[in-house]
Amino acid sequence: MTYQGKTQEEKTRKKKVTAKVVSQKEIAGDIYDLWLETDLALDAHPGQFAAIYPKNAATLLPRPISICEIDKEKKRLRFVYRIAGKGTKEFSAYREGDEAAVLGILGNGFPIEKADGKSVFLVGGGIGIPPMLQLAKQLHEKQAQGKQIDVREKQTDTKIQIIAGYRNNDLFLQEDLGKYGTLYPATEDGSAGTKGNVLDAVRENGLHADIIMACGPMPMLRAIKQYAADNGIEAYLSLEERMACGVGACLGCVCRTKEVDSHSHVHNARICTEGPVFEAKEVDI
Repeated sequence: MTYQGKTQEEKTRKKKVTAKVVSQKEIAGDIYDLWLETDLALDAHPGQFAAIYPKNAATLLPRPISICEIDKEKKRLRFVYRIAGKGTKEFSAYREGDEAAVLGILGNGFPIEKADGKSVFLVGGGIGIPPMLQLAKQLHEKQAQGKQIDVREKQTDTKIQIIAGYRNNDLFLQEDLGKYGTLYPATEDGSAGTKGNVLDAVRENGLHADIIMACGPMPMLRAIKQYAADNGIEAYLSLEERMACGVGACLGCVCRTKEVDSHSHVHNARICTEGPVFEAKEVDI
Protein backbone atom coordinates (compact mmCIF):
# COMPACT_ATOMS: atom_id res chain seq x y z
CA MET A 1 0.00 0.00 0.00
CA THR A 2 1.10 3.55 -0.61
CA TYR A 3 0.71 4.60 3.00
CA GLN A 4 0.39 1.85 5.52
CA GLY A 5 2.59 2.08 8.54
CA LYS A 6 5.83 2.36 10.33
CA THR A 7 9.49 1.42 10.31
CA GLN A 8 10.59 -1.78 12.02
CA GLU A 9 11.90 0.29 14.93
CA GLU A 10 8.49 1.86 15.41
CA LYS A 11 6.72 -1.51 15.17
CA THR A 12 8.74 -2.93 18.05
CA ARG A 13 8.38 0.13 20.24
CA LYS A 14 5.02 -0.75 21.82
CA LYS A 15 5.01 -1.85 25.45
CA LYS A 16 2.68 -2.24 28.40
CA VAL A 17 3.27 0.28 31.18
CA THR A 18 1.66 1.63 34.32
CA ALA A 19 0.58 5.23 33.84
CA LYS A 20 -0.45 7.74 36.48
CA VAL A 21 -3.67 9.72 36.22
CA VAL A 22 -2.87 13.44 36.24
CA SER A 23 -6.42 14.72 35.89
CA GLN A 24 -9.84 13.87 34.53
CA LYS A 25 -13.08 15.76 33.97
CA GLU A 26 -16.33 15.40 32.06
CA ILE A 27 -16.38 17.94 29.23
CA ALA A 28 -19.69 16.96 27.56
CA GLY A 29 -22.41 14.40 28.06
CA ASP A 30 -20.60 11.09 28.79
CA ILE A 31 -17.40 12.48 27.22
CA TYR A 32 -14.34 12.58 29.45
CA ASP A 33 -10.99 14.35 29.25
CA LEU A 34 -8.20 12.20 30.75
CA TRP A 35 -4.51 13.09 31.14
CA LEU A 36 -2.05 10.28 31.89
CA GLU A 37 1.61 10.60 32.81
CA THR A 38 3.72 7.99 31.00
CA ASP A 39 6.96 7.65 29.04
CA LEU A 40 4.82 6.47 26.12
CA ALA A 41 4.29 10.15 25.34
CA LEU A 42 7.86 10.36 24.04
CA ASP A 43 7.04 8.02 21.13
CA ALA A 44 3.54 9.24 20.27
CA HIS A 45 2.46 10.92 17.04
CA PRO A 46 -0.85 12.42 15.81
CA GLY A 47 -3.29 9.73 14.72
CA GLN A 48 -1.88 6.95 16.88
CA PHE A 49 -3.69 5.33 19.81
CA ALA A 50 -3.15 3.39 23.02
CA ALA A 51 -5.06 0.55 24.66
CA ILE A 52 -6.09 1.07 28.29
CA TYR A 53 -6.80 -1.98 30.45
CA PRO A 54 -9.80 -2.00 32.81
CA LYS A 55 -8.99 -3.13 36.34
CA ASN A 56 -12.05 -5.39 36.33
CA ALA A 57 -10.78 -8.71 34.98
CA ALA A 58 -14.28 -9.60 33.78
CA THR A 59 -13.98 -7.02 31.01
CA LEU A 60 -10.88 -8.89 29.78
CA LEU A 61 -9.73 -6.82 26.80
CA PRO A 62 -8.10 -3.36 26.74
CA ARG A 63 -10.01 -0.46 25.19
CA PRO A 64 -8.36 1.31 22.24
CA ILE A 65 -8.54 5.11 22.57
CA SER A 66 -7.11 7.67 20.15
CA ILE A 67 -4.51 10.11 21.40
CA CYS A 68 -5.95 13.60 21.65
CA GLU A 69 -2.88 15.57 22.74
CA ILE A 70 0.78 14.94 23.53
CA ASP A 71 3.01 16.73 26.03
CA LYS A 72 6.48 15.26 25.53
CA GLU A 73 8.11 17.68 27.98
CA LYS A 74 5.93 16.53 30.88
CA LYS A 75 5.58 12.98 29.50
CA ARG A 76 1.80 13.17 29.34
CA LEU A 77 -0.88 11.88 27.00
CA ARG A 78 -4.41 13.25 26.72
CA PHE A 79 -7.35 11.03 25.86
CA VAL A 80 -10.84 12.34 25.19
CA TYR A 81 -13.30 9.46 25.02
CA ARG A 82 -17.00 8.66 25.23
CA ILE A 83 -18.46 6.12 27.67
CA ALA A 84 -19.45 3.23 25.43
CA GLY A 85 -19.52 0.25 27.80
CA LYS A 86 -18.25 -1.24 31.04
CA GLY A 87 -14.57 -0.56 30.34
CA THR A 88 -14.88 3.13 29.53
CA LYS A 89 -17.41 3.51 32.35
CA GLU A 90 -14.71 2.28 34.73
CA PHE A 91 -12.17 4.71 33.25
CA SER A 92 -14.54 7.63 33.91
CA ALA A 93 -14.15 7.03 37.65
CA TYR A 94 -10.37 7.52 37.58
CA ARG A 95 -9.08 10.36 39.72
CA GLU A 96 -5.75 12.14 40.17
CA GLY A 97 -3.13 9.74 41.51
CA ASP A 98 -4.83 6.56 40.28
CA GLU A 99 -2.90 4.16 38.07
CA ALA A 100 -3.84 2.63 34.74
CA ALA A 101 -2.25 -0.15 32.69
CA VAL A 102 -1.65 1.06 29.14
CA LEU A 103 -0.36 -0.65 25.99
CA GLY A 104 1.19 1.68 23.45
CA ILE A 105 2.02 3.33 21.29
CA LEU A 106 -0.18 1.57 18.70
CA GLY A 107 -0.93 2.06 15.02
CA ASN A 108 0.51 4.53 12.57
CA GLY A 109 -0.16 8.25 12.44
CA PHE A 110 -1.11 10.96 9.98
CA PRO A 111 1.60 11.95 7.46
CA ILE A 112 1.85 15.57 8.59
CA GLU A 113 4.76 16.29 6.24
CA LYS A 114 2.39 15.91 3.27
CA ALA A 115 0.47 19.01 4.40
CA ASP A 116 3.48 21.35 4.19
CA GLY A 117 2.51 24.56 2.46
CA LYS A 118 -0.92 23.25 1.49
CA SER A 119 -4.51 24.07 2.28
CA VAL A 120 -5.67 21.24 4.53
CA PHE A 121 -8.98 19.98 5.89
CA LEU A 122 -8.75 18.33 9.30
CA VAL A 123 -12.13 16.62 9.61
CA GLY A 124 -13.44 15.03 12.78
CA GLY A 125 -16.84 13.55 13.50
CA GLY A 126 -18.08 12.82 17.02
CA ILE A 127 -15.42 11.02 19.02
CA GLY A 128 -13.21 11.27 15.92
CA ILE A 129 -12.73 14.94 16.74
CA PRO A 130 -10.12 14.49 19.54
CA PRO A 131 -7.35 13.09 17.28
CA MET A 132 -7.56 16.26 15.20
CA LEU A 133 -6.27 18.38 18.11
CA GLN A 134 -2.70 17.07 18.22
CA LEU A 135 -2.61 16.99 14.43
CA ALA A 136 -3.65 20.66 14.22
CA LYS A 137 -1.23 21.55 16.99
CA GLN A 138 1.77 19.98 15.26
CA LEU A 139 0.89 21.44 11.87
CA HIS A 140 0.62 24.86 13.50
CA GLU A 141 3.93 24.45 15.37
CA LYS A 142 5.70 23.16 12.27
CA GLN A 143 4.51 26.17 10.31
CA ALA A 144 5.73 28.57 13.01
CA GLN A 145 9.14 26.88 13.13
CA GLY A 146 9.46 27.02 9.37
CA LYS A 147 9.05 30.77 9.39
CA GLN A 148 11.93 31.13 11.82
CA ILE A 149 14.44 28.94 9.95
CA ASP A 150 15.41 31.41 7.23
CA VAL A 151 13.47 34.60 6.69
CA ARG A 152 15.23 35.07 3.35
CA GLU A 153 13.44 32.06 1.88
CA LYS A 154 9.93 32.31 0.57
CA GLN A 155 7.55 30.81 3.11
CA THR A 156 4.31 29.12 2.10
CA ASP A 157 1.81 28.78 4.93
CA THR A 158 -0.18 25.67 5.62
CA LYS A 159 -3.82 26.74 5.76
CA ILE A 160 -5.38 24.74 8.61
CA GLN A 161 -9.16 24.37 8.31
CA ILE A 162 -10.79 22.24 10.99
CA ILE A 163 -14.26 20.90 10.23
CA ALA A 164 -15.88 19.22 13.22
CA GLY A 165 -19.19 17.39 13.25
CA TYR A 166 -21.22 17.29 16.49
CA ARG A 167 -24.64 15.99 17.46
CA ASN A 168 -25.68 19.27 19.12
CA ASN A 169 -24.21 22.51 20.49
CA ASP A 170 -22.15 20.71 23.14
CA LEU A 171 -18.99 21.61 21.21
CA PHE A 172 -16.28 19.83 23.20
CA LEU A 173 -12.67 20.86 22.42
CA GLN A 174 -13.90 23.91 20.50
CA GLU A 175 -11.54 26.34 22.25
CA ASP A 176 -8.56 23.98 22.01
CA LEU A 177 -9.03 23.40 18.29
CA GLY A 178 -9.51 27.11 17.61
CA LYS A 179 -5.97 27.84 18.82
CA TYR A 180 -4.42 26.03 15.87
CA GLY A 181 -6.68 26.68 12.90
CA THR A 182 -10.01 28.03 11.72
CA LEU A 183 -12.84 25.93 13.15
CA TYR A 184 -16.03 25.24 11.20
CA PRO A 185 -18.51 23.29 13.35
CA ALA A 186 -21.50 21.40 12.00
CA THR A 187 -24.31 20.08 14.17
CA GLU A 188 -26.98 17.54 13.32
CA ASP A 189 -29.72 19.64 14.95
CA GLY A 190 -28.48 22.99 13.62
CA SER A 191 -27.96 24.39 17.11
CA ALA A 192 -24.45 25.65 16.26
CA GLY A 193 -22.50 26.25 13.07
CA THR A 194 -23.80 24.60 9.91
CA LYS A 195 -26.90 22.44 10.17
CA GLY A 196 -25.97 19.04 8.81
CA ASN A 197 -22.72 17.15 8.40
CA VAL A 198 -19.08 18.10 7.84
CA LEU A 199 -19.42 18.25 4.05
CA ASP A 200 -22.41 20.54 4.44
CA ALA A 201 -20.08 22.85 6.40
CA VAL A 202 -17.50 22.65 3.62
CA ARG A 203 -20.08 23.65 1.02
CA GLU A 204 -21.79 26.34 3.12
CA ASN A 205 -18.49 28.06 3.87
CA GLY A 206 -17.06 27.68 0.36
CA LEU A 207 -14.00 25.83 1.64
CA HIS A 208 -11.27 24.28 -0.51
CA ALA A 209 -8.31 22.07 0.29
CA ASP A 210 -5.33 20.33 -1.30
CA ILE A 211 -5.29 17.50 1.21
CA ILE A 212 -7.74 15.98 3.73
CA MET A 213 -7.03 14.16 6.99
CA ALA A 214 -10.06 12.76 8.77
CA CYS A 215 -11.31 10.58 11.61
CA GLY A 216 -14.88 9.68 12.48
CA PRO A 217 -17.76 7.27 11.90
CA MET A 218 -17.70 5.13 8.77
CA PRO A 219 -20.55 6.92 6.93
CA MET A 220 -18.61 10.19 7.27
CA LEU A 221 -15.38 8.59 6.04
CA ARG A 222 -17.14 7.04 3.05
CA ALA A 223 -18.53 10.44 2.11
CA ILE A 224 -15.11 12.07 2.45
CA LYS A 225 -13.48 9.34 0.36
CA GLN A 226 -16.01 10.00 -2.40
CA TYR A 227 -15.65 13.78 -2.07
CA ALA A 228 -11.86 13.47 -2.33
CA ALA A 229 -12.11 11.22 -5.40
CA ASP A 230 -14.62 13.51 -7.12
CA ASN A 231 -12.41 16.55 -6.54
CA GLY A 232 -8.98 14.98 -7.08
CA ILE A 233 -7.88 15.62 -3.50
CA GLU A 234 -5.33 13.52 -1.60
CA ALA A 235 -6.98 12.14 1.54
CA TYR A 236 -5.97 10.13 4.60
CA LEU A 237 -8.58 8.43 6.77
CA SER A 238 -8.30 7.13 10.33
CA LEU A 239 -10.66 4.16 10.55
CA GLU A 240 -12.60 3.49 13.73
CA GLU A 241 -13.13 -0.20 14.47
CA ARG A 242 -13.72 -2.50 17.44
CA MET A 243 -10.45 -4.19 18.37
CA ALA A 244 -9.50 -7.21 20.46
CA CYS A 245 -5.73 -7.62 20.77
CA GLY A 246 -4.70 -4.24 19.32
CA VAL A 247 -1.39 -5.66 18.06
CA GLY A 248 -2.37 -7.42 14.83
CA ALA A 249 -2.49 -11.01 16.07
CA CYS A 250 -6.22 -11.76 16.10
CA LEU A 251 -7.30 -10.30 12.73
CA GLY A 252 -10.40 -8.97 14.44
CA CYS A 253 -10.18 -5.52 12.85
CA VAL A 254 -9.57 -5.73 9.13
CA CYS A 255 -10.62 -3.63 6.16
CA ARG A 256 -10.53 -4.44 2.46
CA THR A 257 -7.63 -2.94 0.55
CA LYS A 258 -6.51 -2.41 -3.01
CA GLU A 259 -3.29 -4.37 -2.54
CA VAL A 260 -2.54 -7.72 -0.92
CA ASP A 261 -1.55 -7.63 2.74
CA SER A 262 1.87 -9.19 3.40
CA HIS A 263 0.63 -10.76 6.66
CA SER A 264 -2.58 -12.51 5.54
CA HIS A 265 -1.88 -12.60 1.76
CA VAL A 266 -5.38 -11.38 0.92
CA HIS A 267 -6.87 -8.02 0.08
CA ASN A 268 -7.18 -6.71 3.60
CA ALA A 269 -5.18 -4.89 6.25
CA ARG A 270 -5.25 -4.87 10.04
CA ILE A 271 -6.55 -1.51 11.21
CA CYS A 272 -4.65 -1.76 14.51
CA THR A 273 -1.24 -2.23 12.86
CA GLU A 274 -1.26 -1.19 9.19
CA GLY A 275 -3.71 1.53 10.23
CA PRO A 276 -5.64 3.17 11.66
CA VAL A 277 -4.59 5.79 9.10
CA PHE A 278 -4.84 4.80 5.43
CA GLU A 279 -4.68 6.68 2.17
CA ALA A 280 -8.33 6.89 1.11
CA LYS A 281 -7.84 5.46 -2.38
CA GLU A 282 -6.15 2.34 -0.96
CA VAL A 283 -9.08 1.10 1.16
CA ASP A 284 -12.53 -0.19 0.28
CA ILE A 285 -14.92 1.16 2.91
